[in-house]
Amino acid sequence: MHTSSHTVLHDPDGLIEAGLPLDREPYESLVKAVLAWTDQDTLTARDLEQIALQLTGHARAVASDVRRRADQMPKDSGPRALADVVLREAEGRLSVPIEGTVRCVQNRARLVRALYERLDRLEAAAVTRTV
Repeated sequence: MHTSSHTVLHDPDGLIEAGLPLDREPYESLVKAVLAWTDQDTLTARDLEQIALQLTGHARAVASDVRRRADQMPKDSGPRALADVVLREAEGRLSVPIEGTVRCVQNRARLVRALYERLDRLEAAAVTRTV
């Protein structure tokens, strides 16, 4: 008989994830590096695909944080409306298949940057609301 020492967590509302901060610094550094690339940079298509996958996963995580923060704002607030626009655009951009090109990776990097900018603005708006 084999017994498992693993516990399965049921967290449909993402409350556990919401309490964990994103590891922002390495991704901001990656975004900065990716956006500084020129066409002469020599990375293989496979390397570019891997970087795009990393940025895609992180963009989804940041988008979840933006959604949680926006949902805490009043439905008729400007910051929430802008977050909704950014999230709709993010959804569309994330639905585009990944390609092993510099253009694709840079588009994902721009998306991560835009999501972090919106998250920062939502956090600032929340602080202003509570003061």
